[in-house]
Amino acid sequence: MTFNLRLSDELDHKIKVIAKNERRSKNKQIEYILQEYVKEYEDKNGKIEPEEE
Repeated sequence: MTFNLRLSDELDHKIKVIAKNERRSKNKQIEYILQEYVKEYEDKNGKIEPEEE
């Protein structure tokens, strides 16, 4: 899935720095951050089941 994400210049810069330090691309770093957030959310609130098509 592809979509556009608007970030402030400051946040964009910080994510780039973190990604470089973690040896990831900016895109992969954002994906990692989102995965960690979802995992944390599910740990607190229960598993989110995938949507059936």
